Amino acid sequence: MKPDLPPLSPSNLSASRKSRSFLSMAGDNEKMSKALPFAQRPKLLDGSLPGDVGFDPFGFGGADKVSLLNMREAELKHSRLSMLAAVGWPLAELWDKSIAGFLGLEPALTSTGASPSLLNGGLDKIEPDYWVIVVAIAGLAELANKETKDAKGKTYVPGDCGFDPLGLMPKDKEGMMAMQTKEIKHGRVAMMAILGYAVQEALYRSPVTDETPFFFKSIL
Repeated sequence: MKPDLPPLSPSNLSASRKSRSFLSMAGDNEKMSKALPFAQRPKLLDGSLPGDVGFDPFGFGGADKVSLLNMREAELKHSRLSMLAAVGWPLAELWDKSIAGFLGLEPALTSTGASPSLLNGGLDKIEPDYWVIVVAIAGLAELANKETKDAKGKTYVPGDCGFDPLGLMPKDKEGMMAMQTKEIKHGRVAMMAILGYAVQEALYRSPVTDETPFFFKSIL
């Protein structure tokens, strides 16, 4: 016996069309970028990486998963350096003269009191020993990263250097994803901050700590 089917009526047809329309809209929404709602997200950015909001308008992520993971690794390394620099840059402008005077050394700041940089100049004041130490630390970090990558194989997470002395990284999958998302978001903000420091000091020729004292001198 054939099951009794409800008779087709205008209301049933309308409900069916609305249901199909809703499913279609839901599918379209999943394809759209969270960062740019008016544009489709890149196919590789499926939300599986921490901090992935479908933003890659210039296609820097590459054409395959390997390229995407390499770019994520580079982004994380730049993020970590930027977070350190975002703190170190203004602290140098605030304390370099005092510390140098205490140690009997020449201040490393520029004539305007700004941190040395490519745009500000003053990099010639930095001792060669400093650059040797920086390169050595970077090399050690890269070696640790390679060892971790070789040891973990397919379970390796981009940016994992095996460095977590305070045990801040949670052990569960959800907690790890949340912590990694926080790190990449803070890193992106720090990269924008460093860009802001450099541009501001290049344009106004004065330390960022003097241009925005309410951010720095009010609490130090």
